[in-house]
Amino acid sequence: MIPSNKELRKMSKTIEAPAATEGKKGKKGLIIIILIAVIAIGAGGGGTWYFMKMSGDEDSEPVKPKEKPTTFVDLEIFTVNLQPEESSQYLQVGLTVKTKETPVVAEIKKQMPAIRNRILMLLSSKKSADITGIVGKQQLSQQIVDEIKQSLDTSELQEDVLEVLFTSFVIQ
Repeated sequence: MIPSNKELRKMSKTIEAPAATEGKKGKKGLIIIILIAVIAIGAGGGGTWYFMKMSGDEDSEPVKPKEKPTTFVDLEIFTVNLQPEESSQYLQVGLTVKTKETPVVAEIKKQMPAIRNRILMLLSSKKSADITGIVGKQQLSQQIVDEIKQSLDTSELQEDVLEVLFTSFVIQ
């Protein structure tokens, strides 16, 4: 017996219905798998970015060494005869050495006799006209720094001597 058109349609609907429900289940499963894969890839990429950023910050900004504080070392007052111009004159000067707070302070105190000798020789070689003006005093200050640095052994200690300050300056 051959089924009629109506019967064939009913049969095809019953056959298609289970196939359609199986297709919907398959699509849902595929979508869930794709979503899980996308989430996993996103989480992996985000984690990689985070850790690279954290390690990149350490490399891009090196830790700066802490600035060493400064300190001052007072030198006794120097009184020297200046080179004669018209009449004999003398110079009385008080000096303070500005340094970084490192072992250079102890080394300056240890080398004080040699430092004082160098400074006395330098001061006594000057004429009054050489050191009366601001420029002359600045040059003298730099020359005294150079003399102090020459008394120190290592270049590391020499770099820690910053400048010489005049606390008094009298020419008579």
